[in-house]
Amino acid sequence: MTIKLNELRDNKGARKGRMRVGRGIGSGKGKTAGRGQKGQKARSGVAINGFEGGQMPLHMRIPKRGFNNIFAKDFAIVNLGMVQKLVDAKKLDAKAVIDHAALKAVGLARGGKDGVRLLAKGELTSKLNFAVAGASKGAIEAVEKAGGKVELPEAKPEGEGKKATRKAAAAAKKN
Repeated sequence: MTIKLNELRDNKGARKGRMRVGRGIGSGKGKTAGRGQKGQKARSGVAINGFEGGQMPLHMRIPKRGFNNIFAKDFAIVNLGMVQKLVDAKKLDAKAVIDHAALKAVGLARGGKDGVRLLAKGELTSKLNFAVAGASKGAIEAVEKAGGKVELPEAKPEGEGKKATRKAAAAAKKN
């Protein structure tokens, strides 16, 4: 028996049709269409998620803890031990400069829209050169001890930016 493309179809019962509500008493979902009798929830356009009938809602009763800094930098955290593992497995080139793109390509730096931060966890034996957004003191020491170097972006002097230029312009205007 040959199969023809125009005769291909799912097995019987593989696709269940959607429930059509409000289509007569015999359908089992006629009249009130499974919404019960009257009231706000029987109408369309109801949005009362989290409403508890005037009682203080759960999300407002639970105590809030901590602080969430909306200006915090988002770094992908990378440990030296994991980098060494990938170098040993020949997934990372030890001679090339290891940056965010290289670490992302091997699946080590996930996320981190502000770049990579290098931490000293683990052992580093290879001579590697890094170009990253940040590194801990221990990580820098470990890389230099192994014969490599860590290249960090230049830090802007304090007060450099839009606010500083506005303040300078305002001071110049006064004088």
